[in-house]
Amino acid sequence: MTQPATPSRPAGRRKFELDPRFESYKGVWVFLEHNEGVVHPVSFELLGEGRKLADQLGVELAGVVLAGDGTAARAFADEAFFHGADLCFTAIHPVLAHYRNQPHARTLTALVNAHQPEILLLGATTMGRDLAGSVATTLQTGLTADCTGLAIDPENRSLAATRPTFGGSLLCTIVTLNYRPQMATVRPRVLSLPTRDTSRRGRVVAVEPDLAEDEIVTKLLEFIPDARRDEASLAFADIIVAGGRGLKRADNFRLLWDLADALGAEVGATRPVVQAGWVTADRQIGQSGKTVRPKLYIAAGISGAVQHRVGMEGADVIIAINPDPDAPIFDFATYGIVANAMQILPAMTAAIHQHMAALKKAV
Repeated sequence: MTQPATPSRPAGRRKFELDPRFESYKGVWVFLEHNEGVVHPVSFELLGEGRKLADQLGVELAGVVLAGDGTAARAFADEAFFHGADLCFTAIHPVLAHYRNQPHARTLTALVNAHQPEILLLGATTMGRDLAGSVATTLQTGLTADCTGLAIDPENRSLAATRPTFGGSLLCTIVTLNYRPQMATVRPRVLSLPTRDTSRRGRVVAVEPDLAEDEIVTKLLEFIPDARRDEASLAFADIIVAGGRGLKRADNFRLLWDLADALGAEVGATRPVVQAGWVTADRQIGQSGKTVRPKLYIAAGISGAVQHRVGMEGADVIIAINPDPDAPIFDFATYGIVANAMQILPAMTAAIHQHMAALKKAV
C-alpha cells in the first residue's frame, strides 16, 4: 500500500532566513539632503518615519550628513537630532560642499560598508534619486523608488515599501529580503513632518572621507538658481483648490482661481486637465505630478481615481464637490458635496468674501 507523503512544511509563505553575511546590519539611516545651507524638508519627514521604523526594530535612527565644512555639518546634525535621530554620521570635506554624484556616492557607499545599516532612506528628489541609484548599484542591493508608504514586516524584520505601479492604478509593496541595506526613496510631502524638539541631543560620529578634487570628473563652475523658483509651490501650500475634468472646459477654471484668491490658496489640477492645456504642468497633482499635504484640499469636479488620490490623500481635510454620488473621491473625503461645482464654487467664494468683510468690520 502506498503511504501518503508527509508534508515538509505547512502550506503558506516560505520561511525566510537572512543571509549570514547581513546579520550584523542594524539601524535605520536617513540621508539629509541640503542645498545652499538649507535642509530639504523631505529629510525631516523621513526622520519622522525612520523614528517609527527604528522603534519597531529596536535599533537606533541615524542621520547622514555630507558637507563641505564642520560648522554646516554640526548645524545639520543638530536638526537631525531635533527631528528624532539618535546619532548622526558627518563626513566633512571641501569636495562635498556642493552635490556631485561621484564624491557623494563614493562617501555614502563607504559609510554603509563601514557601519552596516539595515535600512537607508533618501528623498525622491532630483538629488535623492540620482544618489540612491548610484549607491544601490555599487552596493548591489535593492532600491524601491518613489514610495508612498513604509512599514516593517513583523515576520522577518524586512522593510515593506509601498509604491504606485501600472501608471498609478495599483499599489504594490516591495521587500528586499536577502540584501542589505534595504533602500528606498520617498516622495516629498507623502509623510507627516515630525514635531521639532530642540531639547533632543544625540552623538556625532565624524568621518574623514578619502577624497581628492583632482579625482572628481565633474566641476562646479557656478551656482544658478532654479529658473522655476517662481512657479507654483504646491508641495508646501496650506490650502489647495484643485479641479478636474468635471469642470467641463478651461474657462470654468476661473472659478477655482477666484476661490483660491479669496482663501489665499494655490490652484492644482488633475493630469487630464494639464494634458488638455487648461493649466500648466507645475500645477499637476498625483502619481505623475506633485504630492501635496495641505491643511485643506478642495477638489472640484475630480472623480478621485487612484492616480490622483496618491498625490493628495494626506491632506488634513478634504472637501469634495462632484455631482456623481458614487464618485470614488467620496470614499476618502472628509466632507462631500454632491452638486455641480460651477454652482458651488461661486457660492463658496462669495461666502468667504462676506466672512472676511465681517471680520474687518469687527476689528
